[in-house]
Amino acid sequence: MIDLYYWTTPNGHKVTMFLEETGLSYRIVPVRIGEGEQFKPEFLKISPNNRIPAMVDHEPPGGGAPVSLFESGAMLLYLAEKTGRFIPSDIRGRAEVLQWLFWQMGGLGPMAGQNHHFSHYAPEKIPYAIERYVKETNRLYGVLDKRLADRPFIAGEYSIADMASYPWVVPYERQGQNLADFPDLKRWFEAIKARPATVRAYEKAKEINPAVGAPMSDAAKKVLFGQTAAVVR
Repeated sequence: MIDLYYWTTPNGHKVTMFLEETGLSYRIVPVRIGEGEQFKPEFLKISPNNRIPAMVDHEPPGGGAPVSLFESGAMLLYLAEKTGRFIPSDIRGRAEVLQWLFWQMGGLGPMAGQNHHFSHYAPEKIPYAIERYVKETNRLYGVLDKRLADRPFIAGEYSIADMASYPWVVPYERQGQNLADFPDLKRWFEAIKARPATVRAYEKAKEINPAVGAPMSDAAKKVLFGQTAAVVR
């Protein structure tokens, strides 16, 4: 059994997509980040960076004590290795998946996240910041579109690289992007959207958080933005 500490964000969706694909037994532990539950001492023991998702695997490979992880990319890699699925076993195929997984973790996710922040959440509209991150998101969409020009998925076969990237493309309209400008990315996006496991993962998000997609309250913004080291001490 896996305990998944989760909220309905792109990084949270990555892991439910994997778990739904593989049928691993898991239990969702909601962490209501807009209410500050990510700062509870018991959660910080699992996720010292006070971010979701995090997880505890009570049946790790080889047995022994439970394994706890934070960082969604690390979790996807761990689960892929645990199950032997969605990552190739040969060194070249594995390298293809890993470099694009890291691309998402270091590029698409953070840049799209800053796009969201300055376009929708910042208390004042800063034109330079909005333009900077909307354009960078556009560039990254272009990188992904070019990559997908001659293959169905990022590394050829469907993999954790796709699961990592897809949730960050779902809010493309909020990012100021038009999928029609990226035909190969759009084809890829629609293919993943139609997968039964993806449908189940996003339905589960609505069950956990019926308000998913609703505007963020001012109270939640105060909790989520402007944190200092004090929150993890």
